Amino acid sequence: MLEAFGVSSAAEKLYLHLLREPDLRIEAISGELGWPEDEVRAALDELSGLALLRTSPAHPRTLRPVAPDVGLESLLTTLQADLVARQHQMESGRAALAMLTAEYADLHRRGDRTVTEELVGVEEVRTRLKTLSAQAQTEVIALVPDPIQRPDTLAASKPLDAALLGRGVAMRTIYLNSIRNDPASIAYTDWLAGVGGQVRTAPTVPLRLIVFDRTTALVPLDPRDTSAGATVLTGIGVVSAMCALFEQIWATANPLGLPNPPDTQGLGPEEREILRMLANGETDEHIARRLGVSTRTVGRKASELMRRLGTRSRFQMGVRASELGWLDPPQEPLDDDLDGSACLRPAVRAVESRYCDHPVGLRHY
Repeated sequence: MLEAFGVSSAAEKLYLHLLREPDLRIEAISGELGWPEDEVRAALDELSGLALLRTSPAHPRTLRPVAPDVGLESLLTTLQADLVARQHQMESGRAALAMLTAEYADLHRRGDRTVTEELVGVEEVRTRLKTLSAQAQTEVIALVPDPIQRPDTLAASKPLDAALLGRGVAMRTIYLNSIRNDPASIAYTDWLAGVGGQVRTAPTVPLRLIVFDRTTALVPLDPRDTSAGATVLTGIGVVSAMCALFEQIWATANPLGLPNPPDTQGLGPEEREILRMLANGETDEHIARRLGVSTRTVGRKASELMRRLGTRSRFQMGVRASELGWLDPPQEPLDDDLDGSACLRPAVRAVESRYCDHPVGLRHY
C-alpha cells in the first residue's frame, strides 16, 4: 500500500503496527511480529529516514509513529517535487536533443542554409509583410497569441488578406480561444472566414509567427516587445520545423464557428491547459497571460476543477488529476501526413525552446 511512497513492505508492516500500538519496545515488537531484533531496527531506521517516526516529547529516547495525514502528506509533497523536477529535466533533454539533431542535420544538408535578416521597427515589418504578401503564391499560415486585436492592426491586415485570398492563396490562422470574447476580433475573423480564410482557436498559442509559401517565416525580434521589429528566416530546416509546429496546433485547434468541445474526461481545452500548468507549478498570473484571460478567470476555473475532483488544495488536485490520467496529453489525430510534418515533430520542441519564452510576439502589426 505504501510502496508508492518509497516504503518497503517490512517498514510498512512495522509502521501500521506502531500506529495501533505506539509505545512498544524493540523486544516486544520482535516478539509480536516474529522478527529478529536486527530486522526490527533496520525497519525503524527506514521509517526514521522517511520522517514517519519522531522522538516522543515525554521520553526522548523513544520513537513514536507520525500520523499518516502528516507524515505521508510530507512524503507526497517530496515525491511531487521530484516528479516535477524530473519532468522538467526530461523536457529540457528532449528540447536539447531536437535542437542538436536539427542543427546537425542542417550542417550536413547540401544546398540548404538558414539565412536570417533583422527588421527594426514596426514600419519595416509592415513594409516587408506587404512585399511577402504580394509575392505569396500558395499559402500563408499564422499564429496570433493576442487575446484582443487592436483596431489599427486589424485595419492594416485587412487589405493584405483580401488581396491574398483574391489571388487564390490559401490562408490559415490560429488565434487564442479568448478572442471569442472580443467583439472586434470576432467581427474581423468572421469577415476573414467569409472571404475564404480558415480560422481556428486554441487554448494557448506559443508564439507569434507568419510563414509564406513554407519558405519564409517572420518571428518577433524581441518576444517581450513586438514593436522592436522582426526576424526574417529562410531555409528548409528551420521553416519546416515552424510549419510542423503550426500543423501540430492546427490539428487540435477548434474551428471558430464551433463551440470548444470537451474531451473524454469532460474537460474543455482551457480547463485542461489550466490543470496542466497548475500541476507544473505555474502561477495564476502566468497562466492568465498564456490563455489571454484574467487571473480571476483562472482562479474560478481552478476552484471548479478542485470541486469536480473532490480535493481541498491545488496540490491534491494535481495528484488526483494525475491518478485519473487528466494530465496525459490528448491523442494526436491519425490523419494522413500529407505535408510530411510528422517527421518534423521532434524539431517542434527546438522551435518552442528558441522562440517561445514569452507568449507575445507577429501576424498583426
